[in-house]
Amino acid sequence: MSKAPERLPARLRLAEAAFALFDERGYEQTTVEDIAERAGVGRTTFFRNYRSKEAVIFPDHDRLLRLIRDRLATSSHSTALVAVSDAVRLVLLHYLDEGDLARRRYALTSKVGALRDREIASVARYQRLFREFIAEWMGDPTASASLRAELMAASVVAAHNHVLRRWLRGESDDPVAEIDEAMREVLALFPTPGGTGGTPGGGTTVIAFRSGQDLDALLPSLRRAVEGTSP
Repeated sequence: MSKAPERLPARLRLAEAAFALFDERGYEQTTVEDIAERAGVGRTTFFRNYRSKEAVIFPDHDRLLRLIRDRLATSSHSTALVAVSDAVRLVLLHYLDEGDLARRRYALTSKVGALRDREIASVARYQRLFREFIAEWMGDPTASASLRAELMAASVVAAHNHVLRRWLRGESDDPVAEIDEAMREVLALFPTPGGTGGTPGGGTTVIAFRSGQDLDALLPSLRRAVEGTSP
């Protein structure tokens, strides 16, 4: 049984009131006073919970970033990439826990340019955090390593956003399984620090992937890839 509206925490009542008013009147036409009145609280209570009207819409990114930092901080050099995957899953789970609120936010930010800009700025904070962690994990100050760290971080964030948007649009029945698979694909794209894409001493690197083709049909292409020849 859900709680009666008056018994919900003020922060949640404010969020519910805000999105209801955004739907009814539009984002630009809704004021902080309107939101507080609809929630049955005063302006002081509003600003104790949110810094601004915009802050009602977005998740607490500062808290999510702290959760990511805490998870990354528990990793060792050998478990760094596992920590990256876990951190991405933490963020996705936050949105899944929000449920309908996350979907209402998605619909709103899709229509209001200023909110999209703020969302893009928030995404950049996540990417910067992952880039800094990956660069430190690589332990290589060269320009090429810096580029790899940037590319890895961008891929990590893109994988999360791809899965999240599929769920927001109702296209994913199991977003947690999807994010785990997406992260395996992303991390497989990049060599470990010091790696060159091959194995020192002439070994063989095998990359596993799924295909709708039969193995016999794939073998010629795989041989050409290993030998570095053209089709």
